Amino acid sequence: MSQPPSVVVFGTAGYALTHLRQARELHDRGEIVLAGACDVRDPPAEALDLLPDDALVTYNPAELLSRTGAGIAVVATPPRTHLLLARLALDAGCDVLVEKPPVLDLAAFDELARRDRAVQTGFQSFGSAAIPVIRAAIARGEIGAVTGVSGAGAWIRRDEYYRRAAWAGRRDLGDGSLTNPFAHAVASALLLDGTAGVDPAGITVELYRARDIECDDTACARLTFTNAPDVVVAATLAAEADHDPYVLVHGTAGRIRWHYKTDRVLLGDRPIEVGPPEDLLTNLVRHVRDRVPLLAPLSETRAFTAFVEAVRGAPEPRPLPAERDGDRFVVAGVDAAVDDAAGRLALFSELDLPWGCPA
Repeated sequence: MSQPPSVVVFGTAGYALTHLRQARELHDRGEIVLAGACDVRDPPAEALDLLPDDALVTYNPAELLSRTGAGIAVVATPPRTHLLLARLALDAGCDVLVEKPPVLDLAAFDELARRDRAVQTGFQSFGSAAIPVIRAAIARGEIGAVTGVSGAGAWIRRDEYYRRAAWAGRRDLGDGSLTNPFAHAVASALLLDGTAGVDPAGITVELYRARDIECDDTACARLTFTNAPDVVVAATLAAEADHDPYVLVHGTAGRIRWHYKTDRVLLGDRPIEVGPPEDLLTNLVRHVRDRVPLLAPLSETRAFTAFVEAVRGAPEPRPLPAERDGDRFVVAGVDAAVDDAAGRLALFSELDLPWGCPA
């Protein structure tokens, strides 16, 4: 039998801990060797506890790759570093799992896409068993012809959220409501639309902010395609209450609603059972070992990357009429506005809102 692949993780805090936990589970099952991790800071105790006793911990990613002979690298660092670290790992002969957003523009996307290695992206929703179930329902004509796909998300984000990292609230560094916390809503809607791997014909973006930050905390967008329905997404981090985000497939004879974080699927009002999701690192290991298809390949994030590029180049976010409530900001009625935009495939500026402004 061949030896299990050696895996390293770039990043030891924040969401990188999720990757370290999964890697340790695979290590304990004998499917990989968790060989080490690196970060620009000292790793937290939780990260050190997850690493095997003989794992290498370093500040230098090149040293980590050369000393471990890694075959797979997980890039779980701030978005602005993804291209540099993914390139470094690919040049060392690694297959790569890179967190979302994988890169910040199409030039970087094209650079990684040209490499002759596997690049899996960190869109966990792509591993959901709901996706083939929804696609099968669409193929059977259960909602008629698809007329559009939308996504919606409304969460409360407190002051601490914007203090968690130096790149938080920075649009140039990849933050923003639809490009980071609700990136899954955008990417998953594109995947179900069948347009995830193509260039949009047009992108309209409306950015707003309740807080005095560089990026948006409330936004909507419409992506149009030459031979496919529109995708419309709307989201806020200044919500009145936390809501389970969802993707909505619109048809001439009905709708399918998928709450992608909890994998609740509704065909009209009827719940549909789906199986458990597949972990993306496990899928990458199986791809390397058994050549099973990747669930979240870089190729299926081209339209999303074009969207990220459009958001970074859009006009500055417009201030919203927000009220401070303790350690958060709230925009009255914004939760309903997000749902209305998704339900009507409309931008905020197309709704009867006192603050909606055309892009």
